[in-house]
Amino acid sequence: MRPLLSLFVLLLTLGMTAPALAQTASASEAQVAWRLLDYVGVDYAGAVENGQVTNPAEYGEMVEFSSQILTRLEALPSTSSKADLVRDAVALQDAIRNKSDPRTVAGQAKTLAGAVLAAYPSPLAPSFPPDLAKGAALYDAQCAVCHGATGRADGAGAQGLDPAPIAFADVERARQRSVFGLYQVIDQGLDGTAMASFSHLPAEDRWALAFYVGRFAFTDAEAVEGRRLWESDPAIRTVYPDLAAVTQASPAELAARIGETKARAVTAYLRRHPEAAARPKGATLTLARTRLAESEAAYRRGDRKAATDLALSAYLDGVEPVEPALGARDTALLRRIETAMTDLRVSISKGAAETEVADRIARLNALFDTAERALAPQKADNLASFIGAFTILLREGLEALLIVVAMIAFLRKADRPEVLRYVHGGWVAALVAGGGTWAAATFFISISGASRELTEGFGSLLAAVVLVSVGIWMHGKSHADAWQTYIRAKLSKALSKRSAWFLFLLAFVVVYREVFETILFYAAIWSQGGHVGMLAGALTAVAILAFAAWALLAYSKHLPIGRFFSLSSILMAVLSVVLVGKGVAALQEAGWLDVHPITWAPRIEILGLYPTVEGVGVQLLTLVVLAIGFARTSGSKRQGSAKA
Repeated sequence: MRPLLSLFVLLLTLGMTAPALAQTASASEAQVAWRLLDYVGVDYAGAVENGQVTNPAEYGEMVEFSSQILTRLEALPSTSSKADLVRDAVALQDAIRNKSDPRTVAGQAKTLAGAVLAAYPSPLAPSFPPDLAKGAALYDAQCAVCHGATGRADGAGAQGLDPAPIAFADVERARQRSVFGLYQVIDQGLDGTAMASFSHLPAEDRWALAFYVGRFAFTDAEAVEGRRLWESDPAIRTVYPDLAAVTQASPAELAARIGETKARAVTAYLRRHPEAAARPKGATLTLARTRLAESEAAYRRGDRKAATDLALSAYLDGVEPVEPALGARDTALLRRIETAMTDLRVSISKGAAETEVADRIARLNALFDTAERALAPQKADNLASFIGAFTILLREGLEALLIVVAMIAFLRKADRPEVLRYVHGGWVAALVAGGGTWAAATFFISISGASRELTEGFGSLLAAVVLVSVGIWMHGKSHADAWQTYIRAKLSKALSKRSAWFLFLLAFVVVYREVFETILFYAAIWSQGGHVGMLAGALTAVAILAFAAWALLAYSKHLPIGRFFSLSSILMAVLSVVLVGKGVAALQEAGWLDVHPITWAPRIEILGLYPTVEGVGVQLLTLVVLAIGFARTSGSKRQGSAKA
């Protein structure tokens, strides 16, 4: 047992000593490409008309920007969407060189910009309603000298600038420009102009500045009418369900839906009162955004410990509660959020530059925007509920089934049917405990993210340690078939009452771990509707698992006892490696272990492979312990055969 004890200790300590291995690429290139596309979509009409260049300087800028867009997209990290983005960028470049119709070019630029955001997310909205008083102070101090006190580009510093500063009060231009587009220019600056980047400002200040300058083209009178429309017309509130919708859509896009006059009025109101479109306090992922903003502020102050704790809270208290619902609707998005949260903690722990931490938080806010759209209230159909319930139960149940079936088959081979009640008692008790957990979580308490991860983590590790022991023991009993009588006699003596309770514990732990995970997902699916589909999916999964159990038990009856023990020991070994990987990953998500990613390794959840130094290291150690144990029992087996 000493190697097993060492293994368990290492599970809790390895994360403190492993070195960092890799970093992820910044999304700044994608943000610059989006900003240039937004600029082209708005300004190309001022350079070309009826196939003729009307402003050579502006047209030259459009040609240059289209070249930069292509270059920056080609430099982005590879994804499944990158080839399509590059192809569309080439098409846009050709359209500009051919002096195509402005509406065609604007449409191509807008479509490509949307595709860039989908493939390489950027934050679409501030974490909280921006402070416009702060935006006004920043504008007066740093922008009015060129753009003018009223946004007409008539400030003293505008004289002689080529190109001239943007006139925010230009109505036609403002119709085409979203708050998000303004934010991107403030964040990145504009190459070839006097517009510098303001990325040194906190993200919330940049958003405040974007909202403030976005109001110059719309009057106070329009804002009064906009408030009346907003409060009296539910259809308009549906168009702008949250801040992300307000920041991303341009007034021209809103006008296409509700008319020009109403669009101007609503835009005037919301750019003066963005809090009207903010989600209510306590809404989906709001807490996660709050903790991330606090984490960034703490990191800027130099308080790395507070930043780490707040980033961890953002995940455990902000993301974990909605993880089952999000996993049921978009598993790939959930995995991207989990990876991005890990990357943020790694950056903070290694003392990365403030800009890197800010970029990671910005990316998380962008992913939260996507997640909130995926989580938007909607009644799930029966097919979606069926698929979700079926796949979750089948995935979670199969792992526990293999272990329980192996124990039952083992006891039958050993002619110890009286011990079967301990195994059956273990998995039945786990189901009862799972039901109690569901009731407690539903009616009495709220299961925190940390509690969930710790339950999964320690449950997996305990089961893994037990399986390593059982697997090595079973391998030692896989003698040749000629020794069946000898083995049966030894097994009969070996299965004491203590061993029976040992099997009870193993059955309970492995089943409860899976039940605990399943009930959280099922509660989320149930709340979305589609109850008939969910029940049908669950029953279908139960039927398949029952058939699999029957088939495995029937097959095991015909296996020679030596072959049975050999295959069972291999199964136990594989499952122990899988569980130890899942256990380490859960403890990392709970903040109990450090995280040092391995960027070149794949993430294969079915094998418990999570690409971190800690997880892979402990899995390799488990394999070493198993190899040593198997080798020793093989040696003992040969010695026993020789003596006989």
